[in-house]
Amino acid sequence: MFTGLVEEIGRIEGIAKSAKSAKITIKAKIVLEGVKLGDSICTNGVCLTVTEFDSEKFTVDVMAESMRRSNLKNLKKGDEVNLERALKVSDRLGGHIVSGHIDGTGKIEAYEKEDNAVWITVSAAPELLKYIIEKGSIAIDGVSLTVACVDDEKFKVSIIPHTKDATTLLRKQPGQEVNLECDMIGKYIEKLMNFGSRPTSKSSIDMDFLARNGFL
Repeated sequence: MFTGLVEEIGRIEGIAKSAKSAKITIKAKIVLEGVKLGDSICTNGVCLTVTEFDSEKFTVDVMAESMRRSNLKNLKKGDEVNLERALKVSDRLGGHIVSGHIDGTGKIEAYEKEDNAVWITVSAAPELLKYIIEKGSIAIDGVSLTVACVDDEKFKVSIIPHTKDATTLLRKQPGQEVNLECDMIGKYIEKLMNFGSRPTSKSSIDMDFLARNGFL
């Protein structure tokens, strides 16, 4: 689990893509402190497992499902990514609970400066927007943010100077993809609310069946 509070910006040092998956090497510093093989590092919001590391970089394997659902498929050498180590039980939860399991991607539509903050407008598919609520939480490329407004096509967030400096959000161009993870609470509620309304198979026992088998 993660908090959505980015610890540092890493840089893609190498990427080897196969037909559907990839092996990615990322140059970093802070997230390598105390790292062990098998540790999880949230990379642009995607939970990935460290398979190799040294004092300056780490390597992860990205499976086909993660490539399909995220913007990791668009990465190239030299690109920057948001990095966060897994949450310690003793840490303060400054953001919100982020699983690192991406729901899908959105697209940066526009930036708008307002005093010391910057508004970011992101478009997304209806199946994602239904989980996004005003004043709710959203993780964009692994960054925990509060939704300021939302409609049927897009939503907006506003970021402070610290978030601008500590993440890659303002280094993207309009039209670029971002990874989205919606607050999991809404998905659990939807699942529970619909659980009892699933259609049941129609019974094959009727009056004709009973008559044919000598019960009438």
